Amino acid sequence: MVKPDGGCPESHECPHAAGAGPAPAPRSQVCLECHIHGREETRLRLCLTCGHIGCSDSAPGAHATTHYASSGHPLARSMEPGGEPWAWCYVDEVFLVLRGSARRHSSTA
Repeated sequence: MVKPDGGCPESHECPHAAGAGPAPAPRSQVCLECHIHGREETRLRLCLTCGHIGCSDSAPGAHATTHYASSGHPLARSMEPGGEPWAWCYVDEVFLVLRGSARRHSSTA
């Protein structure tokens, strides 16, 4: 079940993105929490603070959001095949559209 997104306001900036450095290397190529339970999620999100890979809110575990809740790391970007051009700020609840990219909205962060 897809969780409500509150309208998903768009922006090119938020205070958290302004202070972010380059994206860290992913710690894995899968959501390890799902992998432990025998699931292979494909809608993956990369934590832009530490490189944690978690599944989206449309997956049973919503591990990217769970990671934010436990770590406080505010930003994640899509790891979807084809490189969707957006990131999500959990604190400000805003999609961050990468400059020079047209938005291709996926319904969850």
